[in-house]
Amino acid sequence: MSQPAAERRPVVLRGGTVLTVDAVHTVLEGHDVLVVDDRVAAIGVDLEVPAGTEEIDARGGIVMPGMVDTHRHMWQTAMRGYGADWTLTQYFVWYYLDWGRRFRPQDVHAGNLLAAIEAVDAGVTTCVDWSHGLQSTEHADAAVDALAAVPGRFVLAYGNIQDAPQNWTATPELRDFLDRRRGDVEGFQLAFDVTGDPSFPEKPAFEVARDLGLPVTTHAGVWGATNDDGIRLMHEHGFARPDTVYVHAATLSADSYQRIAATGGSVSVSTESEQSAGQGYPPTWVLRSHDIPVSLSMDTSVWWSGDLFTAMRTTLGADRSREHLEAHAKGETVTHAALRAEHVVDMATRGGARALGREDDLGSVEVGKKADLVLIRNEHSPVMFPLLHPHGHVAFQAQRGDVEAVLVDGRVVKRDHRLVGIDLAAARRAVEQTVDHLRGELGEDAWRQGMNPDIPETTILDNPYQYTEYHSGATHGG
Repeated sequence: MSQPAAERRPVVLRGGTVLTVDAVHTVLEGHDVLVVDDRVAAIGVDLEVPAGTEEIDARGGIVMPGMVDTHRHMWQTAMRGYGADWTLTQYFVWYYLDWGRRFRPQDVHAGNLLAAIEAVDAGVTTCVDWSHGLQSTEHADAAVDALAAVPGRFVLAYGNIQDAPQNWTATPELRDFLDRRRGDVEGFQLAFDVTGDPSFPEKPAFEVARDLGLPVTTHAGVWGATNDDGIRLMHEHGFARPDTVYVHAATLSADSYQRIAATGGSVSVSTESEQSAGQGYPPTWVLRSHDIPVSLSMDTSVWWSGDLFTAMRTTLGADRSREHLEAHAKGETVTHAALRAEHVVDMATRGGARALGREDDLGSVEVGKKADLVLIRNEHSPVMFPLLHPHGHVAFQAQRGDVEAVLVDGRVVKRDHRLVGIDLAAARRAVEQTVDHLRGELGEDAWRQGMNPDIPETTILDNPYQYTEYHSGATHGG
């Protein structure tokens, strides 16, 4: 990802409206942002710049921090849209039980490559690859090879839904992989879920994470899969930490939210996913009440969009809808929205950086911070004017097609609405090969039927994981 400083020209974005997303959400109209090497060197009006500086016209546009997605199953992007009509249970059936094992390393590579390109194109400069399809270190190497080929920041959250966490985390191959590939991505996490089994079979995996100094990211509070028992086990054994990222956290009790808050963890909210798949109602409303930090994520393009503009928009809509309905049930009227546009812009940028422990150098446009920047401007769109409420414009009006320029680590990776140095045709060929492989493996009837798979007679409704027979009493009678 990094480009040697000697090869990186200074860049100045001229005359834009700058959403700093600093601690007080300062907005600077008609300001320049100067980038020298990999850092924001100055912010001001009519800045003097070094000779040879590359100039980008930002007038009439919005300059904001690069967005941070804290939970995206990038390997599934080669199946874009295939599961548009799935429920969460059908997703579990297709990937966990029936067909997830059929993905070869090259299929993981194809999905990751397309997902990484898509992320940068949409202004997502940092993305957590919640990579739970890594059946072997060959799959993991393929995932990292793809991420390293795209000029963005990517964190590999290593996981394997086809095996017990205590098994795959204990292998010497995993440690060797982490040592070999440490410089090829922005960082690592371990990605696994906690079923709530009282024997706590996931404990050895947490111990590995602690020994390796790696954060854990876990799907928590997912109806029918993970629940309060998992949070309690994590907390009681000392594995609920400030760097733990709880994904969804949509169906938890007040006790669990209190445990997360007390240990300083954060929640990655995937509103579009939670609304459609059924993990639970998007929880920003309850997270606010417990003062739990929030980041945003897109989950998977096998169902939904791959941009954080949609995440911001749906999060505002879901939170406000619940607020209105609760007020109406009491015969009251909401007169001022609690969640504002500036808050979801923060969640999509600074909130993600905070969740990754990178708030000191990512997530805002401030002098001295890393130059991960996005210019939203589209002179060919009637949607880009008038620009009256900048945070609201980002949250409700702008879309990925309005991303004119993107900088990562001070390097221009998108300019004039076109990615720089990206071979999209090669990514297309790789994805086509993966689709052909999977259709061949399934057969045409199973391929078509998989878009709305039948549910087998199994207890998957209460536990999609095969390494424990434990079933919670929280759903379907236990």
